[in-house]
Amino acid sequence: MIVRDPYLDELKNDFDTYSNQLKKLKAKLLKTKSPELQAKIVKQIDSLANKMENNQKQSVKVTKSRIKELKKKSKK
Repeated sequence: MIVRDPYLDELKNDFDTYSNQLKKLKAKLLKTKSPELQAKIVKQIDSLANKMENNQKQSVKVTKSRIKELKKKSKK
């Protein structure tokens, strides 16, 4: 039984958006020769990576919480 969870769906959509942005930045980084622009892009990539990591941590917390809720409901 798969239960749709709007918040988890939102987290997944955010993660997908970050992933797409990361691909674009990677392509941009490979094309540019300017060290200043490369440094700026690397900072953006680092920021996105942190957002993705936090997104995944939140997703795990919410999933564990939802599983606990389901177990409580099934015991009743």
